Amino acid sequence: MPKVTLKKLAKILGISPATVSKALKNYPDINENTKKRVLELAKSLNYQPNSLAQGLRNNESKIIGLVIPEIVHHFFSNIISGVIKAAEKKGYLIIILQSNESYEQEKSHLKKLMDKNVDGILLSLSDTTTEYKHIKQVIDRGIPIVMYDKISKLISASKVIIDDQKAAFNATQYLIDTGCRKIAHIRGDLKPQTTIDRFIGYKKALAKNNIEFDASLVYNCKGLTFNEGYKIAKKIINDHKDVDGVFAFTDLVATGVLKRFRELDIHVPNQVSVMGFSDWFLTKITTPTLSTVHQPGYEMGQEAFEVLYRDICTLKKGLKIIPEIIEIPTYIVPRNSTKKLPKISK
Repeated sequence: MPKVTLKKLAKILGISPATVSKALKNYPDINENTKKRVLELAKSLNYQPNSLAQGLRNNESKIIGLVIPEIVHHFFSNIISGVIKAAEKKGYLIIILQSNESYEQEKSHLKKLMDKNVDGILLSLSDTTTEYKHIKQVIDRGIPIVMYDKISKLISASKVIIDDQKAAFNATQYLIDTGCRKIAHIRGDLKPQTTIDRFIGYKKALAKNNIEFDASLVYNCKGLTFNEGYKIAKKIINDHKDVDGVFAFTDLVATGVLKRFRELDIHVPNQVSVMGFSDWFLTKITTPTLSTVHQPGYEMGQEAFEVLYRDICTLKKGLKIIPEIIEIPTYIVPRNSTKKLPKISK
């Protein structure tokens, strides 16, 4: 059956398309009888407004792009859920693209989204992105970008983040408070700001507690994977037989550490405590269950969309966007991979 259009409704009723459009929108200058006739016919023929045409008339697409480094990561799947939930309330469609931690894919995705005339873009940088010309091109085109999680301080745009330094400091401090003195840190690639900030937080906690920083206790992951954690765990034990704590960049890496320690007959937490980061669902089912930093992905996704929506509305009013930085709080989730905090006597 051919698609029902405004022109078809107008032809059947013997009135102009403009009158049909006004009747459907309940304009006061259209008489009630005409409105009734239009609405009844539209319902009987299952007429659906052309949202694309409406968007073009209003100079908006009601579409936003969401670029994420990887979908399989539990944190980013929560980001997606949060964005979709918030966007649905405002009538926006989401195009989700995965960069696979590739700068070239990220650059290609932004071009595709510009070609689709999206109203705005939510972006978490890939681990290999060190040049930002492609992002500045989007902003210069008048398309607002909000960066979330993995960001660059060199881009003038709104950002939704956690305080990675503070979160990593608290994670390391928790290990120290439970008796650890020789703590290894498994960090991510050297480039992303999140990796840098978590490393700084780790070092700050050591310094505050007068523990000398030892560069040989820092291990770089080629990829933030279970297998990397599994491989590095044995290297940590071979290099430092007296290590008593491990702070891993992500839960997936920490889970690999737990498995390898179990195979090596290293008791967690009596011999070595292990702390992750993110609070994946799997942290509740590992053996032992994994202590971690709760990183609120769902809330970050919702807030990122809300900030982007505000920026879109600002541009529609002809005003200049004033970038804002929103910080989402984190907290420690203690489980069985770390010792208990000592009780404070009253």
